[in-house]
Amino acid sequence: MAVHQLVPTLEPGAVGGHILEIQRLTREMGVGGEIFAEHLRMAPGTGRDFRDYGRSVKAHAGDVLLYHMAIGSTVADFAAGRPETLVVDHHNITPASWFVAWEPAAVHGVAWGRHQLAALAGRSALGIADSAYNERELVELGYASTTVVPILLDASSFDAEVDDAALERLTTDEDVWLFVSRIVPNKCQHDLIKAFAAHQRAYGTPARLRIVGYPASERYVQALHALVDALDLRDRVEIVPSATPGEKIAHYRTADVYVSASEHEGFSVTLLEAMHHGVPVVAYASTAVPETLGDGGLCLPSKAPSVLAAAVDRVARDRALRAALVDAGRRRVADFDLAVTRTRMADALARVL
Repeated sequence: MAVHQLVPTLEPGAVGGHILEIQRLTREMGVGGEIFAEHLRMAPGTGRDFRDYGRSVKAHAGDVLLYHMAIGSTVADFAAGRPETLVVDHHNITPASWFVAWEPAAVHGVAWGRHQLAALAGRSALGIADSAYNERELVELGYASTTVVPILLDASSFDAEVDDAALERLTTDEDVWLFVSRIVPNKCQHDLIKAFAAHQRAYGTPARLRIVGYPASERYVQALHALVDALDLRDRVEIVPSATPGEKIAHYRTADVYVSASEHEGFSVTLLEAMHHGVPVVAYASTAVPETLGDGGLCLPSKAPSVLAAAVDRVARDRALRAALVDAGRRRVADFDLAVTRTRMADALARVL
């Protein structure tokens, strides 16, 4: 018996770390298991080609296949066609509508993933979701047995040695708004720029907006730069396409408020990262954001530019509120302590072992 994990792409990041933690957990449970993927982007030996399962890696009747769903893939079809017990770990799939105008090539992958997620409902013994928001999707698709287990995340992974040169370069007397995530339409960095522009016009307080993240849509990035130019904010808005771990720490240390206008999140690890680093959070209450943030930050029912601008200005100006949000954020991160989430995952897997 083993719990073998399958994923389209095994790569560094929140889901990759989650998969490795599950492997450590199952080995401690005495069942073990390998990681199989179509694309392997971690250190050699971390995973195997998915076609090895049943060939060079012998399959057993008691095996459990744990498939990680985030995009359409031939790996899902492979898992569906196997006779072993199947569990789906749903990390959410961004709706195709977010990509139609920006990245048409991405539409097929996410639409295919949505179709496969639905098709696996009748085949799966259990659906695991990162959040209650994701679980609702599983229930609506017909998954008979579901549970919620947040991303298995060691908060110490957020820490790194600060890049002193970056820290010196980024330090300023101005208020700094920060958002860290992939630059992609559903993260709505354009709404952050609009809110920042409203803030500059209404309050006049010297401030700076820093958007840090991998540019997953070049057309969207180009549109963001055009918006910044149209609003005459070139000297106030920085779009940073990459940052080393040490540079990212410098960004958090020099930020006054972490601001999110994202409209689609299945969990949102970067909210936890901001809270871990003691940056007060102001976020739009969409999808899984309220349950990830909990009472660790200020969650807004509207992200109208004037509303978001007023909230950020209040947090930046009100020292007592800022301190309370920082304390609340650190308490909220503790709710996702690795020991707690590992126990929840062990309980979930025990249902199918």
